[in-house]
Formats: sequence, structure tokens, C-alpha cells
Amino acid sequence: MRTRLRQKVTTVCNQKIAQKGEGVGLSFYAFFANRNDDPALLMEAATWWIETHKLDHFEKAVKIRQMVQDGL
Repeated sequence: MRTRLRQKVTTVCNQKIAQKGEGVGLSFYAFFANRNDDPALLMEAATWWIETHKLDHFEKAVKIRQMVQDGL
């Protein structure tokens, strides 16, 4: 996962956790606007989420943040 996407994932996870608490769940779509303005980055996130790690559609933000921080 490229640095730009790692930073975006961490930022969004931190925001969601701050807003809704440690139990908040999200999908990889949470990292993108409703308008698909960067399809390559969206596909990278989807590949990381679905193919590489076989995550469920919704996962806890704290789990995703930790995975990204651990370099997975």
C-alpha cells in the first residue's frame, strides 16, 4: 500500500474513532468521496482489503488503523 493511502486510512480511522468511539466500523469506501475521482487508489484499497486480507465488508476502525500502522 502506497504512503498516500496509508496516511489517508490512518486519518479517516482517527476521525471516525474520535467522532463515534472505539467500536465504530467502516468499509474501504470510507476513504473515498462519493465521486470516484481516483479509481487506481480505490482499486488499491479494495485489493488490500478484499484480496490481500480477506476482511469483511465492515471492520472496526481500530483494527484497520493498527493493521496499516503495522505495515500489513
